[in-house]
Amino acid sequence: MRRISDLARLAPRWKAGFGYEFLERADGFRGLASVYGLRFAAPPTAMDLGLTYRALAEGKVDVIAGNSTDGQIQALDRTAPLLPLRPGIPARQTHDYTRHGTTTLFAALSLLDGKVIGECLPRHRSREFIGFLARLDRESPPELALHLIVDNSSTHKSPLVKRWLKRHLRFELHFIPTGSSWLNMVERWFRDITQRRIRRGTFRSVKELTAAIHDYLRAYNQAPTRFVWTKDADMILDKIRRCKEALGTAH
Repeated sequence: MRRISDLARLAPRWKAGFGYEFLERADGFRGLASVYGLRFAAPPTAMDLGLTYRALAEGKVDVIAGNSTDGQIQALDRTAPLLPLRPGIPARQTHDYTRHGTTTLFAALSLLDGKVIGECLPRHRSREFIGFLARLDRESPPELALHLIVDNSSTHKSPLVKRWLKRHLRFELHFIPTGSSWLNMVERWFRDITQRRIRRGTFRSVKELTAAIHDYLRAYNQAPTRFVWTKDADMILDKIRRCKEALGTAH
């Protein structure tokens, strides 16, 4: 198969499994089913994104919606050592690498003081997210209400998470619009750890990678940085408008 229209011919014989958000959104499965006439052998199964690939591998479903932004960090070992800076010559590293697995970094940035609570977990599912919420609950003053700005991942919206939130009323999740993760201030911190510790690193195992991340977290929290917006919304939207005009597109 090369196109969704090819899938439409085979769908009546197959079972599908999709994330909660993909099933709920009008421009998700409902939109595809309407445009391409997708009719599977049974109604698609709703599941955590972290379970879709396993369900496919185990033959429980035949079709999934691939997800490329699941928050995982790869433990990469370059095939040759990094060549350091020299006068007039930048640092260099090979383009090829050996992959030694992945970890998922859950992180919460405090807007008041810039401190970060972070934790590396092997997978990115609702149960891991709930475990991280429980840690935030333990490590935050009990008298405070906790407002969390999160992206639209289906992991954050699953029935399991919703039930947990009903039992922990001081938590309130605020979802940013789809495709606008840059609005979430913690993404600015993710850029820093990527540039300063991960991108130029060599990691021969997931254990080495997680140790490096936790070392960075400890060092950062000794002198945290409070991130502040320097542009207001009107300036940002005006810049987007100028970019669209330069590209000759209205979208």
